[in-house]
Amino acid sequence: MILVVGNNGMLGRELMALFAGAARGVDVGEIDIADLESVQRVLMTLKPRVVINAAAYTDVDGCQANTELAMQVNGEGVAHLAMITKEIGATLVQVSTDYIFDGKKETPYLEDDLASPLNVYGESKLAGEMNSWFNPDHLLVRTQWLYGHAGKNFVETMLSLAQTRKELSVVDDQIGSPTWTYDLALGIKALLDKGCRGTYHVANAGAVSWNGFAQEIFRLAGLDVEVRPMTTAELGRPATRPLHSVLDCGKLLQDTGFQPQPWQEALRRYLELRGK
Repeated sequence: MILVVGNNGMLGRELMALFAGAARGVDVGEIDIADLESVQRVLMTLKPRVVINAAAYTDVDGCQANTELAMQVNGEGVAHLAMITKEIGATLVQVSTDYIFDGKKETPYLEDDLASPLNVYGESKLAGEMNSWFNPDHLLVRTQWLYGHAGKNFVETMLSLAQTRKELSVVDDQIGSPTWTYDLALGIKALLDKGCRGTYHVANAGAVSWNGFAQEIFRLAGLDVEVRPMTTAELGRPATRPLHSVLDCGKLLQDTGFQPQPWQEALRRYLELRGK
């Protein structure tokens, strides 16, 4: 049995659908990953063979203001999952982020590139990566710029704003790969099916700025919205963001044969399924 921790989130729901019949989900109310006793009780009772941790505190600016909570959930929570999965002989799949990097590299990041987070969120997720090693039988999957059918995300925010505004300013100096949670779930499944362990990058192919991403959202949705450029500095968010954090997914293709589709195609399909 595969246990999906955080099954009500964007990724969690995709995983539950993909592993239908083989998965059991738990979320807030059933498990508190920041509480070792809670993790122990749930995992000892269910005895899964694989635990996929799709639970996290993902509010980047919120993490900046709530360091202790970020570290408890994104860092210590993974340690608890790693220790108990090791104890019951289960594989731990930990989902991490491009925000462990500083975004100063001009080419896509490889799995073994040096981590240097710029904000508390990145620091807490890096702590989680390190804590996943408490269980040698682990799979660490880094991804970025997620959107999906259940939860707050950039695509839904842009479509919502377009209902009342005909022009928007969106940052054009942050570059990454918009990633549909469906494709991330497929990547995780491909890695598990091949018995892969260690660290892998999984993101949709290609790269774009948030500004370019917004323009494509409106184009595909048939909405007439002018998207003006602005800098990250002009936006003035509390947490510093990496400017160029594209992930190299070549190792994923090499070891599994799976290659996530181009981000534009993923976005088009996502919008079709949601009915725009």
